Amino acid sequence: MTIQTKFQACFLILIATLLSVRPTFSQGTETRLQSPDGKLELVFSQKEVSPGKRQMLYRVDYQKKPVILESGLGIQIDNHVFEHAMAHKVTTPPGTLGVNWCDNLVIKNVVTTTKDTTWKPVYGERSQIRDNYNQVEIQLQKEDSPDYTVSVIFRAYNAGIAFRYFFPEHPNGMYYRVMAENSEFALPANTKAWYTAWAQGPYSALPLANWPENSERPLTLSLPNGLYASLAEAQLTDYAMTKFKLSPDKPSTVLTSMYESADLMSDVGTPWRVIMVAERLGQLLENNDIMLNLNPPTTLQNTDWIKPGKVMREVTLTDAGANACIDFAAAHNLQYILFDWKWYGPAFSFNSDATKVVAKMDLQKIIDYGKSKERSGAPVGVILYVNLQALYKQMDEIFPLYKKWGVKGVKFGFVEVGSHRWTTWLTEAKRKAMENGLMVNIHDEYRPTGTSRTYPNVMTQEGIRGNEEFPDATHDTVLPFTRYLAGAGDYTICYYDKRLKNTHAHQLAMNVISYSPLQSVFWYDKPELYGGEPEIEFFAKVPTVWDDTKVIHDAIGEYVTIARRRGDDWFVGTISNNDGRSLTLPLDFLPKGKTYTAHIYSDDPTVKTKTQVRVSTKSVKAGQSLDMNLLPRGGQAVWISLDK
Repeated sequence: MTIQTKFQACFLILIATLLSVRPTFSQGTETRLQSPDGKLELVFSQKEVSPGKRQMLYRVDYQKKPVILESGLGIQIDNHVFEHAMAHKVTTPPGTLGVNWCDNLVIKNVVTTTKDTTWKPVYGERSQIRDNYNQVEIQLQKEDSPDYTVSVIFRAYNAGIAFRYFFPEHPNGMYYRVMAENSEFALPANTKAWYTAWAQGPYSALPLANWPENSERPLTLSLPNGLYASLAEAQLTDYAMTKFKLSPDKPSTVLTSMYESADLMSDVGTPWRVIMVAERLGQLLENNDIMLNLNPPTTLQNTDWIKPGKVMREVTLTDAGANACIDFAAAHNLQYILFDWKWYGPAFSFNSDATKVVAKMDLQKIIDYGKSKERSGAPVGVILYVNLQALYKQMDEIFPLYKKWGVKGVKFGFVEVGSHRWTTWLTEAKRKAMENGLMVNIHDEYRPTGTSRTYPNVMTQEGIRGNEEFPDATHDTVLPFTRYLAGAGDYTICYYDKRLKNTHAHQLAMNVISYSPLQSVFWYDKPELYGGEPEIEFFAKVPTVWDDTKVIHDAIGEYVTIARRRGDDWFVGTISNNDGRSLTLPLDFLPKGKTYTAHIYSDDPTVKTKTQVRVSTKSVKAGQSLDMNLLPRGGQAVWISLDK
């Protein structure tokens, strides 16, 4: 060995020692993958679990603490009909449903890659997103039918681990009928889950036992070792929705549970299975960009027409009611009004025609009146509700028509979710709306999987038990660490309605707690309910998209504080559960050396308005704190503006 060669070898050893992180390496039959910061480690292996049966397995640790114990991997393929038709060897005998399709796969190659880039979303909870991961692709082949190949792809982010199954193009054009995924998530004993059975359901803290039904995703978990995790699904576009169920024979083990089978054409991959991991619960929300990073970028070149904003629903379906809503919106910096269902007839009937207005209003004049507000710098756009029946029947006709009318967006009503058919249909609907310059809000049971990176016109979606259901305050303190990990949620914020269970300062704070680029406000309200309450200025000031997001308090089920920045200004929302409490808001997130004015909106029963919200101001700077005395079901909103 020459002196130069020795020097190079020593230098490489020194660098490896200093970094003390090997992103991917193999040890015997194991393949290991580490996150860029070295804290997360995934281990993939194949083991003989019974005579003649070799199974794929994986596990995940965070700084040597177990997150996912040794768990099985696999996907059930039943191709016997295609195989008969194409004179191919039958790999899945009828009646087996492909249960053993992944047994005894042979590893042909292991490919590792690393990525570290930063991209700028059209809008979001942050203005810049870092996409940094280490990846390993395990390329496998069926031992008894080598023209079948499949890869298991793992990505390790600092925020978590993601994996998917990928089928390269089959040389004989074989299709893939996926009957089920057999991906397991074996968790440490005494793990607690924040469970809900449906997208708009209430949450309960349950052990990993005796669930009444399958669980929605994301599924947030509290581990006995002090860590937090959340199981999620990303990039659901051409597949059946997958929820989570308990293993019938393995304790503390969660399984993927597909809504139904999916028929795929290669090359094609399944959605990503995501395991978010954090030391602090709030980090799950701060790191939820992993969902966007697992989706491809948009192909849309011009995004100038995509304009986030606040939306007020018009419920009278009359010219007078619409014009009053537009006047109120323009006066209070709300960007849109929404005509909800029945403007074109009974929403659940295929006989209704969404190209015609049956309500007693002149829609074109209303649209033009909203545009006329541009002269005063406050144009108000119109969004139309269209139910699934009309979308299914008339989508190709109404989207270009609405664009011609000057409509800004469409609220999809009561969409079907779950099946492969309706998932692909909805993907097409997103794309067609985007091609016609229409923003989209999807209701009701649909939950996002990060696809707004690909289709940025999809501004928000329901899939949440929001204010129209009048949930209690405890429910609201759970949402940031469960539903909102998946992305934007249309909470339909109410304010004046007498059915509200929570205080008005709580309602103001929900404008910050709830992330929704199209934020529905004053949901059940009418303009005439406004009585000059001074705190309504907060609705005018608060944005709906952000440059930065920080979670200050993260006591799930008890209290939450989230601080979000837009430009130089910060907006802070704090909510309590059904109990009152005193909290301190540290202002460490403010830049040092600058002075700000904190506009504080707090509950005060002594204030002589029907909402009983006190508005006060205080000069603040970094290093200081604000004391908060929260009523039961209460909250506090703060707008922190930079002194000029």
